[in-house]
This record gives sequence, structure tokens and C-alpha cells, in this order.
Amino acid sequence: MKVAIIGGGPAGLMAAEALAGSGAQIDLYDAMPSVGRKFLLAGKGGLNLTHSEERETFLSRYGSRRADIEPLLDSFGADDLRAWAEGLGIETFVGSSGRVFPREMKAAPLLRAWLHRLREAGVRFHMRHRWLGWDVAQASSLRLLFATPDGEKTLSADAVILALGGGSWAKLGSDGAWVPLLQQRGIDIAPLRPANCGFDLAWSEHFRSRFAGHPLKTVIASYLDTNGNEIRRQGECVITESGIEGSLIYALSAPLRDRIEADGSALLHLDLAPGKSLGRVTAEVAHPRGSRSLSSHLQSRVGITGVKAGLLREVLGAEAYADPARLAAAIKALPLQLIAPRPLDEAISTAGGVRFEDLDEHLMLRDLPGVFCAGEMLDWEAPTGGYLLTACFASGRAAGLGARRRMW
Repeated sequence: MKVAIIGGGPAGLMAAEALAGSGAQIDLYDAMPSVGRKFLLAGKGGLNLTHSEERETFLSRYGSRRADIEPLLDSFGADDLRAWAEGLGIETFVGSSGRVFPREMKAAPLLRAWLHRLREAGVRFHMRHRWLGWDVAQASSLRLLFATPDGEKTLSADAVILALGGGSWAKLGSDGAWVPLLQQRGIDIAPLRPANCGFDLAWSEHFRSRFAGHPLKTVIASYLDTNGNEIRRQGECVITESGIEGSLIYALSAPLRDRIEADGSALLHLDLAPGKSLGRVTAEVAHPRGSRSLSSHLQSRVGITGVKAGLLREVLGAEAYADPARLAAAIKALPLQLIAPRPLDEAISTAGGVRFEDLDEHLMLRDLPGVFCAGEMLDWEAPTGGYLLTACFASGRAAGLGARRRMW
């Protein structure tokens, strides 16, 4: 029996592991010169494997697709992922935020150990093999066409697992080129959209040139959802030439993106002095400043300096600076009008993809028997914090087990 796995990210590699020892010939194909490129990039600043929070909160991170992701995590969740990593000799620890990291903080040692184990189990790797779809001369969905260094090749398999990623970071292999290939076979694909992304704002040239690249530390971002509920997150973000990005913004990116799609823009508020109440900030701003400049006054009384002071100047008119109540209100809730998410290829991850409604409980496409899908190419999204990787691992394992079940 032959299984072809297309895509060498965490989902594809985990599918291969789930099939190891089944007696099947396992061939993994990837368009890039080596596997796991986006995985390695994700771990460049410290590989966030998963999260340690309690189950209900963890599951809530998957939003409207919770019911589809939950069975996958029931079979292979955060604790299972940590145990699996330790089985590769990679010790993990829980950081102060609850996120789980390898002790060495790097992705490369884990990937090396993993690939060694897969090769020892007989998994065969074929690099620079770009999937072009199906052999048009054959009706079977299990006859695959590849562009290879030696020209186009047609290969056959008894089961196929597609783990081709989303549409972000095309240079690392996730280019979304699989979308039309599946659509041509009648598969319904939810449009790919940026997730965990930054947003554009209409900065002035003065502000952009002076503050692009500056971090905004310890602020609270708030947003009113479509039901009028306030969503608040504390953290850090970064001013960019085109707008704003960073972990705090990524955490709110899905509802902000959806609001922009519906209304053309989204209103985000930033609390620039989260440790102080509005009453206290108002009193501090109104305190007599004597001969000091207003900027020196705000720095000494409220801690507003640097990029925070620049943001206030960018958003507020001169008349607001003459009104302590308006100035204090802006410090506690500075309105930022977001006009567009950053392009899909810049996003950390992708929303949209193969709809779960087109898949059976083993992640096999109902209309293409023997073809399974896993990872980020499925229609789900989650914030950063380990949730993305956990679901990619879990879905890859489920697809691998599904293919194994089908063969035997």
C-alpha cells in the first residue's frame, strides 16, 4: 500500500508519523528544498508549541470552528503534544504567560530529531516536488502530477494526505496554489483571508518617518464586537510604516478584519496608561504645570512620552490639548481607525480553506475518496499562543490515522 503526503510542515510530518509502522510505503513530497521551513521561522524567536491553560479556555480560542477542532484535540491535545516532544528528547516548560516552549527555545533541534525518527521508520522524502494536481488523463483522484527537477511526473497512491498550508509566507511554501486545484474537483473552499495580521492606518508622513518600528509597551487595546460587547487585551504592539502590528493586535485581528470587511473600517481604542484610572489621569493632566511644557508635564505626571506622546499628537487636534478632560479621555481610550488588514502573504496564519462540511470524521474529502486534508489548509483560525501549532499537529495525526484506517 502506498500513501502520498503532500506538504512537509507539522501537519504533514505528523501524518507521516501516524502512518509509520503500518506497513505502508510512505512518501512525503514538498515543493521546497527542505521541510518545515515555516515551522523553523515560527521558532526563530522561541518556539511556542502549545499553551497550558485549562481545557475550556483553550478550546474557546478556535471560535466558530471549536466543534470541529475539539475532537481532534481530544485525541491529541496540549499535554499529548508535550509528551510527544519529550519522547523526541525535547524537554518543555511553561512560561510566565502560560505558553509552552522547548527548554532550548528553538525549533531546529526538535525538527532534526523528528526527521531522524521518521527516516528510521522508513518515511521517504522527496524535495522540490511541486504538486500540480491530478493527471488529467486519469479519472482517479489518486493519480498525482508533480513538477520535479527532472520534469513532470505522474505518481499513484492508495491514499493521499494534503497538508499544503494556508496562503501566507509564500516564500516558505504556503502559497495557496492548491485552492484552484481542489475547486476544479468540486471542493468548496472558504476564501483565504489574513489571520494574526497587522492593519493599515493613515499615518501622516511626519509620524511615520519618526515612529515606524517603535514598540508600544504596556497598553490595553479594546474593541466593541458586533453584539456591543467590549473585548479588552493588554500587551504590546509595534508602530509600522503602514499602521500597527504585534501580538496585542494579532489577538484581536479576526473580529477587526471581519468588521473591516463588513463596514470598510474598524475602530480600535488604546489605553496608553493602563495602570491609572480615568479620574486619576484627568487629575494629573489638570494639575498645574507651571513653566514646564505640556510634553514634560505629561511625561512626569502620566508617563506619556516617546511614541505614546507621538500617537496623541497624531490623533488629537490642538484644541484637545487645551482641554484636560478631553486629553485625559484620549490617553485612556485613543481612537485608531483601521482601514485594511495587511496582505495575506504577510499574515502569520490564514483563515479560510477546505470546509469541514466537505470532510468526514477522519478528515477525508467526501467527494474524493482516499484524499485527506490537514493543517492550516482547513477552514479554521486561532490566535497565536500555541493554538495554531497544536491544531496543526492534531489534524495531521487525525488524517494519518484516517488514511491508516482506510487502508487496513
